[in-house]
Amino acid sequence: MPEVGRILIADDEETFLKSTGDLLHREGYDCDCVPDATAAIEKLKENQYDLLIADIKMPGNPDLELIQDLSNIAEGMPAILVTGYPSQRSAIQAIHLPVVAYLVKPIDFEELLAQAKAAVEKSRLYRAVANTKRRLQYWQEGLADLEQVLKDKGSGVFSASVKSFLDLTFGNIAGAFSDIKHITDAMTSEDIDLPACHLLNCPRLAHLTKMVEETVEVLEKTKDAFKSKELGKLRKKLQETVKNTKKS
Repeated sequence: MPEVGRILIADDEETFLKSTGDLLHREGYDCDCVPDATAAIEKLKENQYDLLIADIKMPGNPDLELIQDLSNIAEGMPAILVTGYPSQRSAIQAIHLPVVAYLVKPIDFEELLAQAKAAVEKSRLYRAVANTKRRLQYWQEGLADLEQVLKDKGSGVFSASVKSFLDLTFGNIAGAFSDIKHITDAMTSEDIDLPACHLLNCPRLAHLTKMVEETVEVLEKTKDAFKSKELGKLRKKLQETVKNTKKS
């Protein structure tokens, strides 16, 4: 069975730790298990995970310190809290933290599995958005360099710079479109119950759209100075992408 996600489980209850890890592993998840918050932090710094499942009362986490620091250690990664001692205080704390589920032991495995599936998908979508943002930033920087070159009257420098731009940037362009397609497919998936706005963190998605619009503007400005069918087609595709995003 192919790996469907990587999960870190942190709990000082050995029976729960081992049984939950084994069950999730059978479902295709790659699981690492640790007994306390200190070991969890070390693992989070060493590896990339899609989800953290953490006990509330384990050593090193008396006031949910691990979850409070999670965004600084592994930005965008969600957590599922489990506890045998539920309290109103910990439940209220969880609302203000990157917690997608609060489960009380003994835990129904089917419920945990459903929550883990949704959380892993959310985590991977977050990374897809972040990767797309980085690609578009690199691309935008390259376009800014090209725009500056187009102001230079030296034709030799112009030709070399354009070639360099095309060679280095088209890979990022292809990658960005691939990421955007993945995000769009995931947003329309019937398997995702979370609202798209919450799932994708709307300000980030809006920022990506703005960057694409700015890129289209640069391509529009340079279309007369640099005749290229490829860039012309690319500009039209970007314009269509922005148009469809605003409609949805």
